[in-house]
Amino acid sequence: MDAAEYKHVVLGLIFLKYISDAFGEVYDILAKQPYADPEDRDEYTAENVFWVPKEARWSFLQANAKQPTIGKLLDEAMDAIEKENPSLKGVLPKDYNKPALDKQLLGEIIDLIAKIGLGDEASRSKDVLGRVYEYFLGQFATAEGKRGGQFYTPRCVVQLLVEMIEPYKGRIYDPCCGSGGMFVQSEKFVEAHGGKIGDISIYGQESNPTTWKLCKMNLAIRGIDGNIGDRNADTFHNDLHKDLKADFILANPPFNMSDWGGERLREDTRWKYGTPPVGNANYGWVQQMIHHLSSNGIAGFVLANGSMSSNSSGEGDIRKTIIDADLVDCMVALPGQLFYNTQIPACLWFFARNKKNGKFRNRTGETLFIDARKMGVLLDRVHRELTDEEIKRIAQTYHAWRGEKEAGNYKDIPGFCKNAKLEEIVSHGYVLTPGRYVGAEEVEDDDEAFEEKMLDLTKKLEQQFIESAKLEAIIKENLRGLGYGG
Repeated sequence: MDAAEYKHVVLGLIFLKYISDAFGEVYDILAKQPYADPEDRDEYTAENVFWVPKEARWSFLQANAKQPTIGKLLDEAMDAIEKENPSLKGVLPKDYNKPALDKQLLGEIIDLIAKIGLGDEASRSKDVLGRVYEYFLGQFATAEGKRGGQFYTPRCVVQLLVEMIEPYKGRIYDPCCGSGGMFVQSEKFVEAHGGKIGDISIYGQESNPTTWKLCKMNLAIRGIDGNIGDRNADTFHNDLHKDLKADFILANPPFNMSDWGGERLREDTRWKYGTPPVGNANYGWVQQMIHHLSSNGIAGFVLANGSMSSNSSGEGDIRKTIIDADLVDCMVALPGQLFYNTQIPACLWFFARNKKNGKFRNRTGETLFIDARKMGVLLDRVHRELTDEEIKRIAQTYHAWRGEKEAGNYKDIPGFCKNAKLEEIVSHGYVLTPGRYVGAEEVEDDDEAFEEKMLDLTKKLEQQFIESAKLEAIIKENLRGLGYGG
């Protein structure tokens, strides 16, 4: 099967095993208590555990895994779980009975997953399910290539965004939330720093119906109560959170999206800094996020590198207006090969609605530039990953610059980071590429370096032709000596 189909077979089964494990653990405890009824659904609601009807319990399904009817039984199990748990309505996969799915292999997968503890307390404490889920999402993104990236942002990129903006408490928003990675990482961050999960509330939406379902499942298995709407919806044309003002915004919008329907939104109230071009949604996403940022809010998001310097179709004018409004807090140039869906180099933008809000030092008229292009380790020939140490270094540089005492003192490091005043950005024509400011070599824009490389390559090719001609002459001479040729 294609990874695109296999994804739902596997993730659906993992989800089913998880909720069945959690249910079974509470069931066994209740069965041992003299006055408790293990079939009383209220007991499970009280424990924040999904109610699993008899026909959907893992023990029943595994007992029937070798039957030719297993596909039908799984579809019925998913239906029954959705009926009993309204928050899962329309979310679970229900095409296990289709003829294309080999029922013997399906039974073998059930037996395989049966060996993994997922939903019992010991497994939950180690976040086994989260790790399994994350692993599969990453693997499917690799297998599916371009399409995979629609639902999965590499963990190290999400981790870096979360570590930098530190979402301890308040409302978190992601206008293109994919499979929910930003939310999951934010919750992990709060837990890791001794906070309570209830300290943050989650808002988001996703336009792709399949990815929206993945997100609902991803949040449900972790017990995260996220408001991502009761259906998939296009953020630009059907904003589900019109009145939301978020304290933190985390996002990885699709790069350079050309078919976003911008021609139908020319007079939209969100375009406070200029109307984004019809052929590219980048600055539509940027302004969507500014629009939803609270008076002291912070946003961190991924965009294609072109967004930092593009002047086409009025994008330069929008960027100028945003910079003049003193919203840009930090820019990070990322290394290549981090993403599964594109080879386009990417960067991170960070906005602060109010740079003198008292939480950190007054950074009015200043922007931090970080060049991390040389960072990362190769996982394989085509994929790179930022290490935990690198993530910590970038985040701490930002925190020190903001004036957080525990992060130490900030200082400019040539080739890595630079605190730039607004006048300097203006002198660079409102271009936000970190390499311009930190003193690193600007490979993309350096015409002289390019010409030197081309001259060098030409010389090498000429030398190879000369060597080839010499070799050809020697071979002909030897062949003549052996009586071949004229």
